[in-house]
Amino acid sequence: MDKTEKKNILVHTCCAPCCTYVFQYLTDNNFNPHGFFYNPNIHPVDEYQTRLEELISFAEIKKYPLILKEDPVDTWFEQVRGLENCQEGGKRCEICYNIRLEETAKYASKSDFDIFTTVLTVSPHKNTEMINNLGTKLTEKYNIEFLEADFKKNNGFKKSIELSRKYNMYRQSYCGCIYSIH
Repeated sequence: MDKTEKKNILVHTCCAPCCTYVFQYLTDNNFNPHGFFYNPNIHPVDEYQTRLEELISFAEIKKYPLILKEDPVDTWFEQVRGLENCQEGGKRCEICYNIRLEETAKYASKSDFDIFTTVLTVSPHKNTEMINNLGTKLTEKYNIEFLEADFKKNNGFKKSIELSRKYNMYRQSYCGCIYSIH
């Protein structure tokens, strides 16, 4: 690959506000980001739809390609069964991150992508080390590189808030998991 050629990166996306800064950062750093919306954890259904519609709108404005993958809602609930009362950031979150990252890695490896990552690390509420470790483990399984990142660094989270305001975006008050809504 020519050094001036941008790498195609598949980016797991959870919502438009998290994409704002991350996609800008990736574009500025020689990547061609494609969003991958796969979030069976987001409930209730109206919250899922709101986030999806906001993301589609942002992708259209910025001309970012967006890929949507949906599974029956039971998929996520089955995999976290028994962990409903786990503390936020614990085992339930680890399983949830892995479910979404694995689907992203799987899609990226079957498609024309050089690398994959996630916007999740822009949030100060997410365990960046856990997310990066999970992504790195998937590189071997799916033979695709994972971009380890901590997108909240260098005021990334603050910049995402500012960009969200600029685009008048809906910003959710919880991660999306029905167990974290309170």
